[in-house]
This record gives sequence, structure tokens and C-alpha cells, in this order.
Amino acid sequence: MAISVFDLFKIGIGPSSSHTVGPMVAARRFLEETERLVPLDQVTRVCASLHGSLALTGRGHASDLAVLLGLAGERPADVDPDRVAGIVADIRASGRMALLGRREVAFREDEDLVFDGTLLPGHSNGMRFLALGSTGLVLNEGVYYSVGGGFVVSADELARGLAAAAEKPVPHPFRDGREMLAMGAKAGLTIAEMVRANEAALGTPAGEIDARLDRIRDAMRGCIERGLTGEGVLPGGLKVRRRAKGLLDALNDRTGRNDRMAHEIVDWVGLYAIAVNEENAAGGRVVTAPTNGAAGIIPAVLRYYEEFVPAADAEGSRTFLLTAAAIGMLFKRNASISGAEVGCQGEVGVACSMAAAGLAAALGGTNDQIENAAEIGIEHHLGMTCDPIGGLVQIPCIERNAMGAVKAITAASLALKGDGMHHVSLDAAIRTMRQTGLDMQSKYKETSQGGLAVNVTEC
Repeated sequence: MAISVFDLFKIGIGPSSSHTVGPMVAARRFLEETERLVPLDQVTRVCASLHGSLALTGRGHASDLAVLLGLAGERPADVDPDRVAGIVADIRASGRMALLGRREVAFREDEDLVFDGTLLPGHSNGMRFLALGSTGLVLNEGVYYSVGGGFVVSADELARGLAAAAEKPVPHPFRDGREMLAMGAKAGLTIAEMVRANEAALGTPAGEIDARLDRIRDAMRGCIERGLTGEGVLPGGLKVRRRAKGLLDALNDRTGRNDRMAHEIVDWVGLYAIAVNEENAAGGRVVTAPTNGAAGIIPAVLRYYEEFVPAADAEGSRTFLLTAAAIGMLFKRNASISGAEVGCQGEVGVACSMAAAGLAAALGGTNDQIENAAEIGIEHHLGMTCDPIGGLVQIPCIERNAMGAVKAITAASLALKGDGMHHVSLDAAIRTMRQTGLDMQSKYKETSQGGLAVNVTEC
């Protein structure tokens, strides 16, 4: 299926695109599909079960809250993060749920929302929903999978290879890196120009593409700014203190001093990434890029371009995002961006690859150099596990974003110093990531059953 730039970059809330955004989308979608079958006032009870990774780390990732919000009719892009706690508290206190905000029914969370660690057949992030009538008759049943980056597919769509609808024709239908480079060379277009043309063919009016890219950029920058002012302890029980504001104060204190360190630009990049991921961990508004767990890398590298490259301009930022999206599409199509499926290489690794390509493009790199930057970015994350302590997107996730952002800048720099020729293609690296993910034991794939999650004592 053709993937839109604005499918990869979606505005939502934290802490997880797969475990928070996805379940919220699925819960609302189930009720909307139910209402197309029967009047909503015939529904007297709704039950949900979360399976596999969603169950094992669901509470740490706020999957329970997400399901409640989705059933209540909320959307990730629209819900006010400051209202989430109140909405959920009202449901729990009253034992009542207004389905899609309209049809009120009893809702007993301990019975109607079940965490079941067994896997459903399609994916490790599975969900099952039931809508029941007054006599207990099943009015509708739905199985959905959260497949990374906030993307949700039904069991039927997954069985049909995600091609649930006829694929819209696009002028540059590249499916892998080799085709991307060949089509760009034949058409005499940059990767960003091809993606822009494809986006217009998918239905985004040409005059709106820049405005939508600018909104994504502004949302990323706004998340950094909110993260830079946040203080206190992150929710979830690990008692992780937010560091971004203190790091900002320390960097500002060094401004103008003679003993400023040579690597302060690196400090700023790491700070931007940490600010985003602390905001994500707190349940704030973020942009999936391509996931929430890796949401800090692309905003940090984009801000590096805007703040520290003298020739930076708005068009360069758009080129950055269009190019980064092209690389994300290749991973989404040919491997995965789900930590529950391939480990953190599919989140932080993919985000690093996307950011490296975006930066190389914004700095004027050729298509070959851009592909090289993307390959370097993922190559040095191959095999990275997803092992969040306590199932929370905090340790090691927050610092991993800072490291991934710095790696992305290094990858772009190395690629731009070459002529684009290199031994390992991006396609080969993507295949390797997929194979590595298949070989990786499930305990290292967002289940909190291995790695740091079991070797570090929770405080």
C-alpha cells in the first residue's frame, strides 16, 4: 500500500505509538465499525483484551488508558493531554463509559479490559474487542494489530498483506532503495521531489503539502520547547527525574564564557532529543517519527540543521522531512518500525537512518549520498534490543534518542564527505535488520522480559 508522509509523521500523545496511539485508534475504529452494523444504542457492553507485548508492557505504556480513551471517542491527534487523567478518572470512578461520547453503558474495567500475555496469530501487538447486546449476544467482534508508528490494521487487512484497499498510482512508486535511486536518476529528481509528487498523487493538494509539513515541523519544535520547561518526576514508578531543563540551564550558563567546551553543539543536540522524549514519557503531545519511543531523534537533528547551519531555511526543513519520510517508507514496507516485532533497531535505528538522510538532503547531498547516510545510520544500530525497564518508555529509551541523534549527524557528515559509493546498500541493511529481528528472542522485543528490564533493579 502507498504510504503518505503524513502517515509516518502523525501528531499524537505519549508514551508509545504502538502501545498508546495504536490501541486508542483501534478502540475507536471498532466502535465506528460496530455502528455501521447495528445502532449504537443496541450495545450494552464492550469488552477488550490486549495480547502479547501489549499485555506484557501495557500498563507501563498506558495501553489501558488508551483503550478507555478510544472507546470514549477520543482521537490521538485531538485529545488534550491535560484532560486525559480526568477523562479516565471519571470512567473509573463512575463505572460508566460513554461509547464514542454518546452511548452510556456500564464499564467494569477489571472485567471488561483484560491483559492476556498470549499471542494472537498476526503480530505481537494484538487486540480483540467485543460489542454485546442486552441478552449477551455478540453484535460485533474485531481483532486488530498495532504494527508500529501508530499504524493499525485489522486481522483481515493483515491477512491480505496490508493492501486493504486498491493502491493509488503514484508517479514514482519505488519500493526499495535501488528503485528509489534508479527512478530519481531517470527523472532527474531528488528524493524529496519524488516524495512530494507522490504525496500530491495520494490526494494531498499540492498547495497544502508545505503547510502540512510546516505543521509537523512546528509540532516537533513545540514538543522540544515544552520538554525544556518540564520539571519533576516522570510518571510510572521509576522516579526518573526530568533533566532537560537542568541541562538547558547549564548550557545557557556557559554562553559567553571563555571555558566553553568544543563539543557543546553535541550537548545541544542531545538536549533537544531528551526534551522530546521526556515529554513523550510524561504523556505529552509528540509526533511519531516514525514512533513515539524514537520521537526525539528527527526533531533534534532538524533543530540542529535550523540552529547551527548558517544557510538553513524553511525549504531545507521541508526537504529534510520529505526525504526522511522516504527512508521511513522503505523500512515500513520491507521490514518493520515496531519494537515489539524487531526490537529497538526498528525504532531508534530507523529514526537515526531517517534523520541522517534528511540532514544529508537538507545540506545539498546527492541521492546517492543520502542513501549512503541512511545506510550508515541503520548499520550501527543493527541488533539493538527493546528492553524498557518497568515497561516504561524512560530507561534506556530517553538517552537512546540522544545517542541516535548524534549518530545521525555523524552518518550524514560521513556520507557527504564521500561520493555516494559504498559497499553495503541501504536495501541490504534493511534486509539484515528484518532478519535480525526475526532471529531475536521475544524477551528482547518490547516485552520487558530480558535485557536491562530484568538486570536493573527498579527504584
